[in-house]
Amino acid sequence: MFGVRGRAMTRVVSAAVIGVGLMMAAPAAMAQDVLVMAAASTKNAVEKLAAQFKSKTGMTVVSSFAASSALAKQIENGAPADLFISADLDWMDYLQKKDLIKTDTRVSLLGNDLVVVAPKGSPLKPKLTQGGDLAALAGDGRIATGDPSNVPVGKYAKAALEKLGQWAAVEPKLARADSVRAALALVSRGEAPLGIVYRTDAAVDPGVEVVGVFPQDSYPPIVYPAAVVAASKSAHAAAFLEYAKSPDGMAVWKEYGFVPAPKLP
Repeated sequence: MFGVRGRAMTRVVSAAVIGVGLMMAAPAAMAQDVLVMAAASTKNAVEKLAAQFKSKTGMTVVSSFAASSALAKQIENGAPADLFISADLDWMDYLQKKDLIKTDTRVSLLGNDLVVVAPKGSPLKPKLTQGGDLAALAGDGRIATGDPSNVPVGKYAKAALEKLGQWAAVEPKLARADSVRAALALVSRGEAPLGIVYRTDAAVDPGVEVVGVFPQDSYPPIVYPAAVVAASKSAHAAAFLEYAKSPDGMAVWKEYGFVPAPKLP
């Protein structure tokens, strides 16, 4: 138990070190690039989009991936980001209220689904219904997901489990990771028998399989907003955002399992 928590703390420290490194990057080098700070779950798709954008325009896109909460805090503290892609509305709203994004560039870009994963070949099949058995299936093991206090996937997971009447049983068994990819890694390495992640994360890790899908009405719609950061001096940040939401860009998102952003009331 303490080993999982210790590794999670190490990842938190690592994220902080990454943030410091970004803030110390040479200004001359950064001026030539578009720096995208994006939710960890978008890593594979953003990296492919960046490669395609460079092929088309010659411009380099540098990416930093972590939990949306960590990235928003880094932007608030002056990290030289040009574009922010969040895994939920709350952290984009957080920056908007502080006038730290260019509001006229903000767009709801993507959607996703919430699933339960287990190591490949696991016999576990949780019942994601009212009063189901997720906690019991974990036995003496942990259920990995993002920290519900600030990481979007953990917040969605908590909402779903509360709706299904399973939160009280699951909460004591949580391995609270600092990002969705950190939670995914715990399951992929066999350190946790179950994890709650996005469908897109499960699709890129051959060490896990989806063993349950949460009902879509059990948690708030998953929306990935994107916006140019207010302090950005890049003439190309808006162009990369436009490319990310173009038909060619959306084909990449679809390739990695993302769906168009759901319509909100």
